[in-house]
Amino acid sequence: MENILLVLNIVLAFILVLLVLMQKSEGGALGIGVSQESYMFSRTAGNFMTKATAVVATLFIICSLALTIVSRDEVTPNTSVLDTVEEKSEDTPAIPDNN
Repeated sequence: MENILLVLNIVLAFILVLLVLMQKSEGGALGIGVSQESYMFSRTAGNFMTKATAVVATLFIICSLALTIVSRDEVTPNTSVLDTVEEKSEDTPAIPDNN
């Protein structure tokens, strides 16, 4: 199950990167004005790309959360961190008295 989710997550990440790179830049974020070239493309293509990006991004996040939940069982420690700290404190030498 974990391997399937991992492969699906990688595929979704690749598709998400491609969808973001294929979108037209509006130019407003970097202080560049809107050019006449952007008016030649239909708005339906932009709407489809925006919706597809939102859907793939949502699927990517859900897949990432599912992958984290599935692999969480393998990460749980068998011992407490406090047990290792107590073991190390017993090995510490005592401070000598200066008389």
